[in-house]
Amino acid sequence: MGLRVFRLVSGRGGRVFKPATGCSPRERRASSAKRGAGLGIAPREIQDQELKKFCLRITGLLQKEDLGNETIDCLQRLFLIVSATKYYRKLEKKFVELLLSAMYFPKSPEQVQVLCAAILREISPSEDLTLFYDHIQNTKLLSLMSSVLLAQGNKRDEVRDVGLRVTKILESRQPEGQSLRYLLPVLSKVITLSPKVLKEDQINLLNKRLIDWLRYASIQQGVAQISGGFFSNPRARQPGPITEVDGAVATDFFTVLSVGQHYTEDQWLNMQAFSMLRKWLLYSGNDGTETPDSADDKSELEGSIMSMVSATSTSSRLLPPKERLRENAFEYCQRLIEQSNRRALKKPDCELQKACLVEAVIILDLLCRQDSSFMYRTLSCLKTLHGRLCGDLAYVQALLPVAQFFLNHSEAAAVDSEAVYQHLFTNIPSELFYNSMLAFEFIQFCRDNIHFFNGNLSIFKSSFPNLFKFLAWNSASLISEFVDILPVFIDASTAIEMLHVLLDLPCLTAALDLYLRSSFPTAEKPLWDPSLKPTSCLDGFRDPYHQALFQYLLRPKAKGFIKGLAPLHELLKPMAGCARVIQCAETVPILIQLFFTVVTEFADGTLINQLAVLLLGRSGLLFDVPQFKAAVHREMSSQLLVLCKLHPSLVVELSKELLEFTGTIRNIHSKENIFTHVVWAIGEYLSVLYDRRCTVELINKFFETLEALLFEITQFRPSATLPKCCPRVITVLMTTLTKLASRSQDLIPRVSLFLSKMRSFAQSPAMTSVYSEEDTETILTRATELMNLLKMPSVAQFVLTPSVEVSNPRYHLDTNTSLPLALQMASRLVEKEASLLSW
Repeated sequence: MGLRVFRLVSGRGGRVFKPATGCSPRERRASSAKRGAGLGIAPREIQDQELKKFCLRITGLLQKEDLGNETIDCLQRLFLIVSATKYYRKLEKKFVELLLSAMYFPKSPEQVQVLCAAILREISPSEDLTLFYDHIQNTKLLSLMSSVLLAQGNKRDEVRDVGLRVTKILESRQPEGQSLRYLLPVLSKVITLSPKVLKEDQINLLNKRLIDWLRYASIQQGVAQISGGFFSNPRARQPGPITEVDGAVATDFFTVLSVGQHYTEDQWLNMQAFSMLRKWLLYSGNDGTETPDSADDKSELEGSIMSMVSATSTSSRLLPPKERLRENAFEYCQRLIEQSNRRALKKPDCELQKACLVEAVIILDLLCRQDSSFMYRTLSCLKTLHGRLCGDLAYVQALLPVAQFFLNHSEAAAVDSEAVYQHLFTNIPSELFYNSMLAFEFIQFCRDNIHFFNGNLSIFKSSFPNLFKFLAWNSASLISEFVDILPVFIDASTAIEMLHVLLDLPCLTAALDLYLRSSFPTAEKPLWDPSLKPTSCLDGFRDPYHQALFQYLLRPKAKGFIKGLAPLHELLKPMAGCARVIQCAETVPILIQLFFTVVTEFADGTLINQLAVLLLGRSGLLFDVPQFKAAVHREMSSQLLVLCKLHPSLVVELSKELLEFTGTIRNIHSKENIFTHVVWAIGEYLSVLYDRRCTVELINKFFETLEALLFEITQFRPSATLPKCCPRVITVLMTTLTKLASRSQDLIPRVSLFLSKMRSFAQSPAMTSVYSEEDTETILTRATELMNLLKMPSVAQFVLTPSVEVSNPRYHLDTNTSLPLALQMASRLVEKEASLLSW
């Protein structure tokens, strides 16, 4: 955020480096990609020989000291060539030395120096680079040299050397025309790469410099550099006072939000010091952890608020440099919060206000973590700020660091912060789900605080329908974050509603689209897909008859689930092809898989039964998005088997629901995958081995249902209008009927007769006209194997219903003892026995 603040500030005044072409970066890259290196080919396709020729051309220009537009353009193209590939581009040693010389050359234009440094960074680390910077006094050039040196790595303590050189210059007084602000980004990079590079006395010195820059910058504007002339007016060049963003004359110290036409050197240093303040506080304050003194203060704070009040009365001038910097940082952030309340005259200043407010709150949070004596003053300030932000959606992103502050400190300060979380999790997702940047930061905030939310904040867990609006609208960019936070929402009380929410995600996306269309005037820039014109959907969204269904989809908190979503799916059908809806639908199978991975860790038999019933019911109640049903059905099928394996009694306890599901012939065609897995589960787990309540009557009931179903889907005429049934369904039905017959041997004659008819039927013209030769052979082979197996009932029971001792672990893990192999072996034994008897 600090870097973002400085970038925003840099655009308000002062000189900003721009490439020579004068076009946008995207246009420049596209143009350069077309031109390549002046060779008419893309930069990635330029071969080493062609690159050498191009470098020779640049060598000629640099040797002639021709540093005009042609040289700048060639250097830009060379930079694109070396940076447009992940592979290392080797440049000749003499050419590298020439680039270094051009960067050192005092008369080189700034653009040439910047481009040379950028090229050298791209080819780093390189053995051909030898950098000497002890004699360099120009701080701008030293900054460029340091960036190249840091890119070399830290093989020879380069980071330490750069840090010491930069610190030495910051300690000394600079000659006229030299600026220290070019060195602060280098210092920031150094402390990131090597936290222990600076000694205590150097840290104290830099603390003092930062105090001066933050607190004592001039409040007069800088003087414009205008060349004198006969008609120049000395009075016109007199600097005026610095103003606030609303145009009022500033009466307090200068900050990054102070406005002027031109800025002085100390004002630029003020802005840069603030941009690196958070990183420096973390560095100088023991990496952001609490010091022993601050830990003692915190323990006293928990006992008495008065300890904080007395701590603030100490004169800041008597404090060590580190504590003085913290005090100045606190005052600076408080001033920024006050300045952010002013109405900016220009839009860029308004954006800068938002960025600075976020950064100020984060720094205040850091200060309170490092020194709890700031907490009392910060608490009252942020309570007032929160009240102001709740009424202004323009500053909504600042609510996240405010909430983070209360998460970190409300318990220690004995403050009830429920209202902060209530507003954050209830209002923001409902009203601003379409703000992609806010959505990312909001979910990132949730992910970073999972350790706190898990079990400590009920409002977070109950708000999961609201948070899923972010995912429904921004699914592609947030799926990885939601994979991390989804497990926190899932427990026995939320599992059923959570699964409904996941299955309804594409429908929620369509509903959010309609919500935006009905809320925003058509004259505003659309936040939805403008190619769609869902007039009937909008009318239905406003129709009181459908209000209850839409309110359920858009609910902010968990409150159970309702039935009868079919009318809503029909109403939203025109939006099923919307790109955003399709994109959201692609994430649902991933989340369902994760959901079951989590829920199966704690689910009991009752919850497993509820989830199984939900899967059966919702398999036919899904939003009709292209490819969505097929993908979800595949995931439902696999998870249904997981539930059955986890709780085999499910088949007996849900016999009514399973009989109803398997007895409906249209389920074969509309839910083929699920239907096949359900039939397999019945054959596998409907056994007294898994549940003592499994009776012969129950087995017979399932047998009759499945037998009638198999008869209905196979005994059709060539002219029948019924759709063709998948051979896999037929083979699974035959196998399940055989399994059930092996457990109730009175059924064996019926199954044997049916299988013999299936063998004849598989070879009939009615069958061969519908199925391919391969499919017919599959059905015929399975029927023959099952018939042969039933000729030996004891073997059939051993193969089709093995005991736990036999099936665990070998018979299910070893591919050499799988069911197909057992069937083939039994068939061969039967055929051999038959041949011997005939002989």
